[in-house]
Amino acid sequence: MKVFFDTEFTGLHQNTTLISIGLISEDGKTFYAEFTDYDKSQVDDWLQTNVINNLIVHAERDRYYRITDNDSIIKDNSNVIASRMEEWLSQFEQVEIWSDCLSYDWVLFNQLFGHAFNIPKNVYYIPFDICTLMKVKGVDPDINREEFAGIEGEKHNALHDARVIKACYEKLEQM
Repeated sequence: MKVFFDTEFTGLHQNTTLISIGLISEDGKTFYAEFTDYDKSQVDDWLQTNVINNLIVHAERDRYYRITDNDSIIKDNSNVIASRMEEWLSQFEQVEIWSDCLSYDWVLFNQLFGHAFNIPKNVYYIPFDICTLMKVKGVDPDINREEFAGIEGEKHNALHDARVIKACYEKLEQM
């Protein structure tokens, strides 16, 4: 099962921390989580305006869970989120991870589980990047993803961005 994911984090630097993560499977099931233990001292005006203000769960909530057969929305600390995400991923026999410019995303994904050797066993250890797929298909990887996918919404929300990645992948596969 292909799973498309995106993260929002506190900056493009070594000590960045996760703010949110969104995943969508190729059959449309979603997982979205907001972290309560990100380093708030790293939040600048840009992050506040473009990421924090696009979070889904009300800022005053310390914890939040809404889990259905198809969707999970969680707000909690990294340990709880990693456990819930592993549970969500376990519904699939094999998972192939796809993202966009995934250098930071993949490191942070692995970090949630301690390190790369601890990721769930059903998750393939090699992630795939739609930027590379774009290049192979002759599409400039430096394009606006929403325009390419034909999707509008709140950019810099991890679940929205995961949906855009999925739509880009599907369009690229048709080419």
